[in-house]
Amino acid sequence: MPMDERTRADVERAEAALVEHYPRLVRLAYLVLPPSMGRHRRVLTAHGLVQRALPRTGRRRRPDGGLPAQRGPLPENGYDLVRLRTLRLALAHEGRAGRGLPAVPQVWGLRLFPRAGGADELALEQALSAVPASVRAALGLWQLEGLDEDAVRALLDRAGATDPEAAQRAAEQLDRETGAGAAALLNSGEFDPCTVQTRPTDLLRRRQRLRAAVALAAVAAIGAVVAAVPGGDGDPVGRPATPAEQALDPAKLLRTRNEQWSDTARVDFTAWPARGRQAGDRELLGRALRVWAAPPADARITASAGTSTRPPDHPPQLLYAGLIDNVMVVVLHDGERLVRYAEPEDATPTLHFARVDDADLTTGAALVIGRGNGWMRYLLAPWISDVAVRDLLAPGAPPHGLHVAPDGVTDRIPLPPPAGGGCGHWPVAQFRPSTRIGAPAPPFLLADLNDLVPVHLTYVPPPPAGAAGPVAGQREATDPAALATWARTACGLGALRGAGVRSVGNWAFAVQRLPEDGGSATWVCTRADTWRGPGSATVRFLPPAVRPGDPGRIAGRSDGTAACSRFGPHVVGDVPWRSPSGKWYLLAAGSPDVDGLDATGGLRATGKGPALAAPAPGPAPAAEVVGRLRNGGSVRAFRP
Repeated sequence: MPMDERTRADVERAEAALVEHYPRLVRLAYLVLPPSMGRHRRVLTAHGLVQRALPRTGRRRRPDGGLPAQRGPLPENGYDLVRLRTLRLALAHEGRAGRGLPAVPQVWGLRLFPRAGGADELALEQALSAVPASVRAALGLWQLEGLDEDAVRALLDRAGATDPEAAQRAAEQLDRETGAGAAALLNSGEFDPCTVQTRPTDLLRRRQRLRAAVALAAVAAIGAVVAAVPGGDGDPVGRPATPAEQALDPAKLLRTRNEQWSDTARVDFTAWPARGRQAGDRELLGRALRVWAAPPADARITASAGTSTRPPDHPPQLLYAGLIDNVMVVVLHDGERLVRYAEPEDATPTLHFARVDDADLTTGAALVIGRGNGWMRYLLAPWISDVAVRDLLAPGAPPHGLHVAPDGVTDRIPLPPPAGGGCGHWPVAQFRPSTRIGAPAPPFLLADLNDLVPVHLTYVPPPPAGAAGPVAGQREATDPAALATWARTACGLGALRGAGVRSVGNWAFAVQRLPEDGGSATWVCTRADTWRGPGSATVRFLPPAVRPGDPGRIAGRSDGTAACSRFGPHVVGDVPWRSPSGKWYLLAAGSPDVDGLDATGGLRATGKGPALAAPAPGPAPAAEVVGRLRNGGSVRAFRP
């Protein structure tokens, strides 16, 4: 019987259970929902999901198809039924940001969030944000609902979770790493969406929108008065314009002089001059400012992760205004963000926001001025003297030059393959700075990851034998060794699309001789840093390659970490490896400060120095590897 087909008695029992255990169900839904939604939206969504968990009577399906039929036997009582339905709805939000899911309750003018906890609750919340929804669900069913291992696995399976056993193992590991005890923390006020605090939400934004509307009317009225005054030059008569009014006046836009970039110590977007044939078109610029201040209901708005879409509160800087492939484009900079306004012919205007505070010579070298089906164009910084395109998966192939128009717009550049479309090539742009910026700067690579600003690629070579110390020696990823490493890691860039990434660096932290004369393998940590601060790291094992683009094997990942940066210079990775003779080994390696490695669990071994190769009974010895540091500390290996 599908889940939406229940007798009246079934529904009445489910309703009674929902009312009786409502706070318990909402707490479970709140835990499973993605923390990236933010606490206010998670609170509202959790309540909405529980309220929608009540089944319907009769045999008629919901118009949207309802929930798919559950796996396994039917729940035995009303509470089991609403808990299962709540869990399925909450799991469905993973990776979907609510798209295609039922609407949630709306609260206007207020933000709701649970009471703040202490350091232990905050640490658990951060740990939960780094694991999939199925792991959070397993932890909640175990610690909040008190289910045993078999019941947790069975319920996760019926709820549609992928690999319930792996989710349960990860939940147990997370519980072990929680010093204060996950059960007590999950039952605290930090995770109680039924006892909430309220704060005003968007007073400034609403006030700015109101001022923007008033300002538009005021500017129009002032313009009419000035036009009627003999000898009027267009300046307002009477009171001075407010900051909100000035922000919407195209005549007040800031414009940098053309050669300022060559005579300043601040080489970033503030040094870009205003370019484009429509840079003097006040009507176009005024439309762009008005849409930014008060977007119409049908406007498409895109923002890179962690970027505000608030209206301008002061006159921004104009970077570009012109026609790009039959689309009118205006690019503005308010000191913290780039805003690209696009006005297609007979189509809805679009706004794209990207955070660019603290940009520099490389991260402020280009922005995406236009996109199409399989291609894009850059607008270059004035200090870029030459640009070429190369394929990261063909490190030996020379780059080919790219034509740049006088206004700084490049010819079309092919896009990397879309998600799920294979990875046969990965185009990037190679930039050469002008010698007029001062000391000669080497060429550098920027990669497009679907954001308004491309990502800077870097490289740190392997440490010399016997070296010890923090991460050092970061360089541009344009020499042969860097290109060879990037050829094997480039396809992993696809997972970072749209994440607001500022730079991605490959650090070859160890080189290991393989058993049985298997050659040398390189251990690489790929770190992605975002404009908003947090970063992620992925450790890869790169054995001798058959072809340049062989991706090797991922040894582990970590999100929201300082690992593989100058603030987290200690790293260890391990993988099972099969020798040419067919024997299995556990291989592990650490960064230069690792003085020894210990394996415990399914395989026990110890070794001195930053590398370990131990015979293993098979491909999955389930060993835990820990590195001993020279300063007496320790570091655990990255986990998959």
